[in-house]
Amino acid sequence: MSQFKRLFVMLGPQMRHTPALQRAAALADSSGALLDINVFVDDVDTFGLMGDGRERERLLSDNRQWLADEADQLGNAGLDVSTELLLTRDPLGSVLERVERQGCDLLVKDVQHEPVLKRLLVTPLDWQLLKDSPVAVHLVSDIRLPLPRQIAAAVDLNSHGAGEHLDEQVIHCARALALQCNAELHLLHVCDAAKTHIADFGAGTVTMPGFDGSVRTAQRAAFNRLGDHHQIPLERRHFLEGAAIRAIAQFVSHSRADVIVMGSHRHDAMQTYLGGTTAHVLEHPLCNVLAIKAVR
Repeated sequence: MSQFKRLFVMLGPQMRHTPALQRAAALADSSGALLDINVFVDDVDTFGLMGDGRERERLLSDNRQWLADEADQLGNAGLDVSTELLLTRDPLGSVLERVERQGCDLLVKDVQHEPVLKRLLVTPLDWQLLKDSPVAVHLVSDIRLPLPRQIAAAVDLNSHGAGEHLDEQVIHCARALALQCNAELHLLHVCDAAKTHIADFGAGTVTMPGFDGSVRTAQRAAFNRLGDHHQIPLERRHFLEGAAIRAIAQFVSHSRADVIVMGSHRHDAMQTYLGGTTAHVLEHPLCNVLAIKAVR
């Protein structure tokens, strides 16, 4: 049985059998969850594409028909499906309002890879969803199989406070998903000594002899205690070193990991603009992220 009971799938008007829809349908089939398929049409006429009323109505009519056909097909396969087509000038606000109103507990969406220049001018929708969604967000870039076969729980190893609780939530969610999908559960941590310098010493330029080794030893010990506590085999524990974004991207490239389960905090304005580690990991073309919200 899954911890997710109602899955909200967010699609665009030109999207059909995307990786996100395939993943959501497979998860719903394996758990009996309700599947909400939603097509959002942006009504902002940025390039004049919606200036012709007939063209807009044709687009909406095509999507209504596709949703009806998809609901019939999935319903005949035994899934409980609902659909909605929405014309909106505020996709973010509309999806968040519907997720809360409908009582969904997982938002599933295809990763939208944005050019670097555009990211500098406008915060990507995926990043906004990671920050503002009240529920877990599964952002899907590519899938080998509809259901994941290897799931990695990425932990921060904060020794106290909200970070510690979030690590437990990440592992709990990853384990539940692995049980639902009959997948392997892996544990992942990136030790970034440079980041620890900044956190511990402020300026990040004053270090002590042997400090890197002490940090590494302490974090590895904490990592193994966490692995022992959750009975994760040694061969499924991955203690990496270096910058978190690069290390996780390399792990995804050289492993069979289908999903990286990570924690997602609400960021301040500057962190939201730059994007956190979870958001930047999405730039890897093969990485599928399940972002868990911190629950106090």
